[in-house]
Amino acid sequence: MTDEHSTDQAADPFKPYKGRFQSYPGLPKQGRDHQEILRELSVISEEENARWKTGRVSGTFYHAGDAHRAFLNDIFSLFSHVNVIQADLCPSMSKFESEIVAMTASILNGDAVKAVNPEEEVCGTVTSGGTESILMAMKVYRDRAFYEKNITQPEIIKPKTAHPAFLKAGQYFGIKVVEIPTGQPDFLVDPAAVEAHINDNTIAIVGSAGNYPYGLVDPFDRLSDLALKYDVGLHADGCLGGFILPWIEKLGYPVPVFDFRLPGLTSMSADTHKYGFGLKGTSVILYRNKELRRYQYFDVPDFPGGIYASPSASGSRSGGLTASTWASMVSLGEAGYMDAAKSMMAVADAIRAGIEAIPELILIGDSTFIISFRSDEIDVFHVNDFMKTKGWRFNVLQLPPALHFCVTMPQVQVPDIAGHLIEDVKAGVAYAKSKAGTVAETTALYGMAGSAETNQMMSELLSAYLDHFYTV
Repeated sequence: MTDEHSTDQAADPFKPYKGRFQSYPGLPKQGRDHQEILRELSVISEEENARWKTGRVSGTFYHAGDAHRAFLNDIFSLFSHVNVIQADLCPSMSKFESEIVAMTASILNGDAVKAVNPEEEVCGTVTSGGTESILMAMKVYRDRAFYEKNITQPEIIKPKTAHPAFLKAGQYFGIKVVEIPTGQPDFLVDPAAVEAHINDNTIAIVGSAGNYPYGLVDPFDRLSDLALKYDVGLHADGCLGGFILPWIEKLGYPVPVFDFRLPGLTSMSADTHKYGFGLKGTSVILYRNKELRRYQYFDVPDFPGGIYASPSASGSRSGGLTASTWASMVSLGEAGYMDAAKSMMAVADAIRAGIEAIPELILIGDSTFIISFRSDEIDVFHVNDFMKTKGWRFNVLQLPPALHFCVTMPQVQVPDIAGHLIEDVKAGVAYAKSKAGTVAETTALYGMAGSAETNQMMSELLSAYLDHFYTV
């Protein structure tokens, strides 16, 4: 370790440790002392934690407090060496994962399915995150359509606001993705537009609960009707909202029905590592019945190394994540999740009211735990430039230009965080007015999507960034 910073640090915000700590373009000849490594990484961790512990970072960090996180780390250490796929050696993994799935199904009203049809029972698997949950659901619909309907050119229909993981599924699995634009006044998908695109190759339609840009819940009641009418799958992406919207609804907020109470809903994803308050690296994918889930499984009966089977895309997975996710859920219980939702919504309500009172800003939709806003009078990207100088990290949106702030537990732990945010946003609006007619720094990174030329340019820039990310 050295106290001197290289010139690269100032020039490259994504590589701030270059020149400050030892870099490893290759494996060191001799291993380093454990305590020395621990001290170095503790410095890095403390510096990075200091930023989000201010409560000024939107979303990203969902844990339920330092004590809860320390508890989960203790649980993780008990099973960190365990491979979930080797359940014969560690049957605890079957206990933990089956109960995680069952508890998640109960939160999302899985009992409503069995009440209508005793032959069906909501089931699912644990995955490595929301993207894998979405990928697995789309694979299920592709394979089901092929084997049961002989569909060889599968299509799914999604709102433009649904997560890019659906586009990834399309690219990975050879599924055509039809995107439906969303826009003013409600920024929700239009079921009539969805219906207009349903054809003989449609295997599933998609909605969000809530979507990442605005935290809004699509009209699942009407999407459910379409799924039943045309015998296609309906997936609710609750990766973001699945573990908070149910509690918000119980608190009395008007949350549209999005779960298994709807007869046409056939699958749903919900991230335990977001508002489930688990460690990063777990999610749950649920299906209406076991017949659907079986299309997710992968097996090779005649592998020379022995019979091979895995429930999802992952092979080996850490039992530490599974155990700590289970521990998070059972340690909090319904009361813990309700208390967390109540405290987060108190902050979100205060932020929403403050934004609504600023005449230059326009709230987007009737959201709950995410507050999104745009403007017809100023460039909100200038507001973002200003907020960065105050230590805030908003999520920057495009098409149209907008900002959002996602409330998580770190905001609850900072006194009057909503008041500080609103005070700085007001100053940011004044700053944006003073910068009228100039290009915001933020605009260089967002707002470019649209034409094929600009999309290609952005794609090349993002590829270059990813190359740089993996460069020592």
